[in-house]
Amino acid sequence: MRIALVAASPDILGGQSVQAQALALGLRQAGYEVTFIPINPPFPPGLRWLRRWPYARTLLNQALYLPSLGRLHRADVVHIFSASYWSFLLAVAPAILAASRLGRRTVLNYHSGEAQDHLARWGMLVHPWLRLVHEIVVPSEYLRSVFTAHGYRARVIRNVVDTSCFRYRERASLRPRLLSTRNLEPYYRVDNTLEAFAVIKAQYPQATLTVAGYGSQEGRLRRLAASLGTDGIRFVGRVEPSAVAGLYESADIFLNSSVVDNQPVSVLEAFAAGLPVVSTGTGDIAAMVRDGETGLIVPPGDPAAMAKAVAILLGDPEFAVRIARRALQEVKRYTWPQVREEWAAVYSGAPA
Repeated sequence: MRIALVAASPDILGGQSVQAQALALGLRQAGYEVTFIPINPPFPPGLRWLRRWPYARTLLNQALYLPSLGRLHRADVVHIFSASYWSFLLAVAPAILAASRLGRRTVLNYHSGEAQDHLARWGMLVHPWLRLVHEIVVPSEYLRSVFTAHGYRARVIRNVVDTSCFRYRERASLRPRLLSTRNLEPYYRVDNTLEAFAVIKAQYPQATLTVAGYGSQEGRLRRLAASLGTDGIRFVGRVEPSAVAGLYESADIFLNSSVVDNQPVSVLEAFAAGLPVVSTGTGDIAAMVRDGETGLIVPPGDPAAMAKAVAILLGDPEFAVRIARRALQEVKRYTWPQVREEWAAVYSGAPA
């Protein structure tokens, strides 16, 4: 069977591009013929400067992307990764239309934690396209409930993490070396992580925080870090997927403060590397990070609670190890062998 994957390439760092690459690898290993069509095609060398200009960048991107959808005629199934809002209209809708015109089986793989707001407020711009797809697949029960509330059936297939990329290491001697790998966008609230670190630093002077990622909030977050009057915060910027494992290896505790989310791959990566996780319970996170079992859950927007949870782990390393061991068992549910047959059923049109 020939599968066309329409998704962001690794040039856009984030969960969807990571998932697309993981799925493409798994499908090829399972014998599928996979064509990858990036929603962000590479710009010609002489025009790369246009990336600095938002509107010009979008126009050139569409001029390159839309013709590439002609390659869908070679596929039996078109698998489209989907985010929300303008990304849906500019990237997803054209792919759905092209697949529909070609009469191809179309699978919409929706990942965004903003689904409720997207479907409610952008309904007239979204629902006509959703009615054209043959199947909607989401990674969590949380997102399935959102689509059900809007009258759509959705099948749940979990995200995939390649655990072989990470070395599981038990932190028997837990150090206050903290890590955040969420991009620097408003809904990830890395500012709360920084403020929590300032509290932790007062109690553990040797504490460090590594902040990996990039985004629209970088300047504001760097200024906030400077204003907190503490050292130990290191911004490392954009980190390529091949270097991510090294970040987890050198850290001891993973922090996540997101207020809009679904099923973040970064949390699964932390599980695979043996880091105990402290996180908000946004979206599907509470189903992954079960409080006191596979991690610790704190309320959104509460840096003090996050700092307290970190102190609990540092004060009881044996408890932290037990959590990490259970989290390792949890992440095994998110590996390719666990979802391979589920994707095969989707592509063949078998009932859920």
